[in-house]
Amino acid sequence: MDALYNAAKPRVVAIGGPTATGKTALSVALAKRFGGEIISADSMQIYQGLDVGTAKVTPEEMQGVPHHLVGFLAPEQAFSVADFTTLAGKTITQLTAQGKLPLVVGGTGLYITSLLNGIGFTPEKVDPAIRQELQARLQAEGSQALYAELAAVDPGYAAKVHPNNTPRVIRALELYRATGRKMSAEREAARPAEKPYCSLCLCLTCRDRTLLYQRIDTRCDRMMQSGIL
Repeated sequence: MDALYNAAKPRVVAIGGPTATGKTALSVALAKRFGGEIISADSMQIYQGLDVGTAKVTPEEMQGVPHHLVGFLAPEQAFSVADFTTLAGKTITQLTAQGKLPLVVGGTGLYITSLLNGIGFTPEKVDPAIRQELQARLQAEGSQALYAELAAVDPGYAAKVHPNNTPRVIRALELYRATGRKMSAEREAARPAEKPYCSLCLCLTCRDRTLLYQRIDTRCDRMMQSGIL
């Protein structure tokens, strides 16, 4: 942590990892110890009214530590990684100006990676006809067919994307069909020469898989008791 306090660039602590590994408890403890506030990097906890299903952090778990980007968006509103990096970046700037330590915490790895690496995103208008055609093909032929097309036109990006990650596969195909540009080239061009933050990244895990599954089962039981169904 000493290196963070001596850094010239804004300092950020990032905590990621699978569900039920203790990210919330650790982040709150660090925030209280080092005078920080928490920025949620969870693609589901941003939405209002989904507290139970997303295991949204409760006021009791927050222990008085301010949390940002939690429950601020209506469920019908779209929210992209570009939106996250913009809002999180503004929040980091504000907290840094106040002398607070920003802690970016959550299970959406793409959010954290894009933010800490300063990856820029150029908004592209999506042609509804292209998206509808790709969605129809997904339903008719399955994810492997779309992935095969992506591998043919942009093998570099396909190598970094799981075949079942259909949102990213479809987005890359949309970009290529609409503009002729490859997502791999776009990502490389968007990566800055220097990272914008001095960051410490902590990735939590649980070596005992049985214990992790027990924690997840307990969380699911609490969801049922809270009326998720």
